[in-house]
Amino acid sequence: MDNKARLVALLGTLCCLGPLSIDAYLPAFPEMAREFGTGESQVQLSLTTFIIGMSLGQLLVGPLSDSWGRRRPLLVGIGSYVVISLVCAVAPSAVAFSALRMLQGLGVAAGFVVALAIARDRFEGLAMARFMSLLMLVNGMGPVLAPVLGGQLLRFTSWRGTFVALALIAFVLLLLLAFGLPETLPPAKRRPANLALTLRVFGGLLADRKFLGYALASALALGSLFAYVSGASFVLQGVFGLTPQQFSYVFGANSVAIFLAGLLNTRLTGRVMPRPLLRAGLAGAAVGGVGLVVGALVGGGLATFLPPLFVLTISVGLLMPNASTLAMARHPEAAGSASAVLGVLTFLIGGLMAPLVGAGGSASLLPMVVVMGSAAVLAGVLFAILTRGDVGITREDEAPVAAPAH
Repeated sequence: MDNKARLVALLGTLCCLGPLSIDAYLPAFPEMAREFGTGESQVQLSLTTFIIGMSLGQLLVGPLSDSWGRRRPLLVGIGSYVVISLVCAVAPSAVAFSALRMLQGLGVAAGFVVALAIARDRFEGLAMARFMSLLMLVNGMGPVLAPVLGGQLLRFTSWRGTFVALALIAFVLLLLLAFGLPETLPPAKRRPANLALTLRVFGGLLADRKFLGYALASALALGSLFAYVSGASFVLQGVFGLTPQQFSYVFGANSVAIFLAGLLNTRLTGRVMPRPLLRAGLAGAAVGGVGLVVGALVGGGLATFLPPLFVLTISVGLLMPNASTLAMARHPEAAGSASAVLGVLTFLIGGLMAPLVGAGGSASLLPMVVVMGSAAVLAGVLFAILTRGDVGITREDEAPVAAPAH
């Protein structure tokens, strides 16, 4: 395996840890509600607190990685994730579990931020677009494998055992990172650790209308999938009557769409520029979202639910690497901070989806699909308004790989 392939595998696995932490315990939501003696919304809250923790963690890790280099914040973050995952496994109540999940999110945040920052350190233009596509292809395996892993673990252990398994996975990843990931940000390119400067950098990113357009389009499109993630276990098991194992198979089979989208994007990148691919993904997501609402109103059951869901999922999988590439390409001088803003917007919007779905109740499919469809359509609208006039990356932007720092 060459250096590029190793880097893709390592960073892709690193990016998978966040989705794995979300998806692996979804089949256990009903069991957890019974064990804790609480309602469904309290269990769903643990998903929101995890996402909030990820968002806050990215705001911290992004600037630190621009100041200290990529390795140190990453290793500290993943190390803390290992410890908190083990504590989650012995949580005594739903409230304590939700609080611990926020801390767990703080730790795992380093993975997403640093992975994108390293990609930006190493590549430019179309080379970055190709690498990001490969990265998202590996990352797409997280949503595919996580619910299946969670469902199978529940056959042999409780949801608590799932968090022990997460800790073990993260510990192995920590060892691989410690011995196999070189530093990619040389001291000469680092920014001083200064709060005022950090705030100015964040302000400049948010003032960039086109950067914000790409970031919000990506965040809202992915938010539509967060709405599905937060409500899927209750809808598929409660409304459609599936068992936890059947739920994990359905969830995992549909998540294959993300992998297929990454594979398609990898084949198309270079032949088609990132911005047209992003437009196609947003259009498909809007079609899938509207189709879900129409299917729920018609009341055709799984037959009218799964096809538009597949369209939405594969479209989001197509647009994500291209939106990230176009956003990150605008600010090479602050890759860590740009990655943090991108991640924070994504996960804050995603975190809002769980309570919105939960507020509508789990007795009907309609609240979940209305949130999903609205987010997907709004993503396309904001993209069209905020990024108007931007040409994105062109064939003239091809650039060689930068040498890593030592």
